[in-house]
Amino acid sequence: MSPRTKITAALVGLIVLALGGWLVKELAADSGSVPGSDSGLPVKALSSLPKEASDTWKLIDKGGPFPYDRDGVIFQNREKRLPDKDRDYYKEYTVKTPGSRDRGARRIIAGASREVYYTEDHYTSFVVVDVGK
Repeated sequence: MSPRTKITAALVGLIVLALGGWLVKELAADSGSVPGSDSGLPVKALSSLPKEASDTWKLIDKGGPFPYDRDGVIFQNREKRLPDKDRDYYKEYTVKTPGSRDRGARRIIAGASREVYYTEDHYTSFVVVDVGK
């Protein structure tokens, strides 16, 4: 094999390797993984939650306005049921509860990396929300 052929083969090999690495990276990025799904909590589609949760998510996604003064405040994760993050990482939002005279127990917690959690029992339990479904 001539030196020129060896160089050409090496360059072709490097190009194939680079393209293969790029393809693997792109497939991993498009795998559809839900932010927060690595938390160990169950994952539920937004469409499977009460309609009011979807209404709240739409407000969060567009930045408000929110119906309650406490919407958007820091959620401190005192119960440690969500992954441990910096103090100001999570924000909480009220999910209206029909018939409730106050804010009720339902909340959406939004993380700084776009993960979304839902609790229907005021932080006793959580699910990860797949907002794309």
